[in-house]
Amino acid sequence: MGSLFHWKVTCTPAAFAESSRRLSNPDRGFYYIYGYRITDEPVDYATDLRDRTREDDATRLGMMQINLREYRTGAISEEGLSNVRQLFAAMADSDKKWIVRFLYDWNGENEQYEPENLDIILQHMEQVGDVLREYHSCIYTLQGLFIGNWGEMNGTKYTDPDSMRELAARLADVSDASTFLSVRTPAQWRKITGEAAPDGWTENPLAKRLGLFNDGMLGSVSDYGTYSDNTRQDAGDFSAWTREEELAFQDVLCSSVPSGGEVIVDNPYNDLENAIADLKTMHVSYLNEDYDRNVLDKWAGTVVNTDDCYDGMDGWSYVERHLGYRLWIAGAALSHSFWADTVEVNAALKNSGFAPFYRQTKVCVSVTDETGAVCYTDEWEEELLKLSGGNEDDRELALTGTIPIRGWESGTYRVYINLSDADSGEQILLANEADATENGYCLGEVAVR
Repeated sequence: MGSLFHWKVTCTPAAFAESSRRLSNPDRGFYYIYGYRITDEPVDYATDLRDRTREDDATRLGMMQINLREYRTGAISEEGLSNVRQLFAAMADSDKKWIVRFLYDWNGENEQYEPENLDIILQHMEQVGDVLREYHSCIYTLQGLFIGNWGEMNGTKYTDPDSMRELAARLADVSDASTFLSVRTPAQWRKITGEAAPDGWTENPLAKRLGLFNDGMLGSVSDYGTYSDNTRQDAGDFSAWTREEELAFQDVLCSSVPSGGEVIVDNPYNDLENAIADLKTMHVSYLNEDYDRNVLDKWAGTVVNTDDCYDGMDGWSYVERHLGYRLWIAGAALSHSFWADTVEVNAALKNSGFAPFYRQTKVCVSVTDETGAVCYTDEWEEELLKLSGGNEDDRELALTGTIPIRGWESGTYRVYINLSDADSGEQILLANEADATENGYCLGEVAVR
C-alpha cells in the first residue's frame, strides 16, 4: 500500500435482526449434576467422568458435587487429595465449565456427616486450595461454603455470621481471585460481606466475587425460606426481607455477580409469565436441567406470546435462550471522515438475556479485502458488563472506533467485529440472524476509489 488519499469512499452498513436460534455459549444455560464421594480408594476419574458426560453434549455447564464426609473427623488424606486433584483434571479435560459444590451430606441429614469442629472445615478448604487455584479456568463458581444439607447452607450449626464470614474469607483466600463464590440467600450475602446494600460495595474484594444460588427458586412466596414476611425496616439490614425487596436487591447485586440454581414445586410463582419476570429481575444465568421436571415440563407446554422473534416458542426454549447473556448487534453505522481519510465505525450492541456476561471480553475489529485476506485488525476497550440484560434488555452499548484507510488500494472491503472471552479466547456467538465467520460478524462494506 502507498500513500493514496481517497476522494470517494462509500460506506454501506449491514442489516441486523435478532434471531431466536439456540446458542452454545460458555458460562450460561442449563446444567446436570454429577457427584463423587472422595475416599482413599483409587478411581479412574478421567474415564468415569467422560463416560458419565458422554450423552450430555448440549450443555456448557455442569455441577460437580464433591462429598468429603469420609474426612469429617480430620484432615483429608494424601490419597484423598490425590483423588480430588485427578477429579479436577478430568473436569478440566471436559467441554464444560463447572459449578463446584463441596459438601458432606447428600441425604438431608447433614448433622450426621458435617464436621463437629469448624476448624476441620477450614482445614479442608485450605487443603483443596492448591487444586482450586491450579484448575481455576474450568470453575465457573464455587457454590456454598461446604456446609448444610446437600451443601445448601441450611440444617447446619455454622450459619451464625461469624462462622459464615470465616468460612467465606477462607474459601476466597485459598481460591483464585478470578473465581466467583456464591451463597444461598441475599441475607447471608449481607451478613458475610457486612454490606447492607449492593450500592457502593465495589471496594469490598469479597463482595466483588460473591454471587447467589437459589435451590428453592420460584417455589413459593418465600422461595422456601429465601425471603420472609418482614420488611427491611422491620427485619433490619442483615435479616431476610420480603420477596419484593429481596428481588430488588438481587436486580442490583446480580448485575455484577452471577446467580442460578433450580426451580421447584409447580405453583403460580413459576407459571411461565411470572417466572420470566423474576428470572429477569434475579439475572439468572444457570438452572438445573433435571429439577423440578414438573416445572420445566410446564414451561415446555406453554407458548410464549411476544411481539419479537420468540413469538410462538415454547416456554422452556424461551428460558433456555435467555439464561445468562444473549448479545446481539442491533444496528451499525459506517462513515468516511474525508480530511482524516478514516472510517468511523459504530455498532449498537444489546443484551436480551437475563444476565450480563461477567467475564472480561475482548472486542476485535478486522477488515478483509476482496480476496478475503485480513488487512487490518484492532482491539477496542469496552466494558460489556454494562449490558446487564434482564429488565434493561433495551439498553444499547455503542461500540465505536476509527479505522485508518489512507493507503488502501481501490476495492471493496468488509468490516467485522468479533467478541471473545478474554481468558479462554473462545468466540462469543451473537444472537443475530447472520452466521458468524472466523472473523466475527460483518458490520458492513467500505468501497474505496
